[in-house]
Amino acid sequence: MSLRTFIQDHPAPLVWSWKLAEKIFARMGPFFERVGVERASSIIHPLEFAFKKVLFDCRACGQCVLHYTGMTCPMTCPKQLRNGPCGGVRLNGKCEVYPDRDCVWLKSMERIERTPYSPEKLRLNQPVDWRLEGMSSYVTFATGRDQISTGNEAAAPYADVKVEKN
Repeated sequence: MSLRTFIQDHPAPLVWSWKLAEKIFARMGPFFERVGVERASSIIHPLEFAFKKVLFDCRACGQCVLHYTGMTCPMTCPKQLRNGPCGGVRLNGKCEVYPDRDCVWLKSMERIERTPYSPEKLRLNQPVDWRLEGMSSYVTFATGRDQISTGNEAAAPYADVKVEKN
């Protein structure tokens, strides 16, 4: 078992560090806006990426959803699916594209049960805004740029919500 797998399988320290980062960066939004999102990101991103690359195999999408996915990066899915496994996941839980690897989404669902975010497993993640690729997700989070909208929802939709037809 690799260090990355061990840490992700035991996410308590990761959850604690995310909650701390969330509190700190949530207050820094106005500062990042004044300095400039791109400039702030160019300072913070290298450190953030070095840390996240080692722990999560980060792909620098700029819209981190680790806390909603059991501290497992959905962008490591070869198909870059952000809302669950593809139809090709094998019966043994292995990836359709890389049969020697575990399905990212099955690992995510196992790991999220070990976090306080387990109710979020039905949350539908927003599509990736590729304009944010390579930016610090902490900066995009603090400035609200990580929350793109499809234009017709008031809040984050969940998979178990039933929509009434008119």
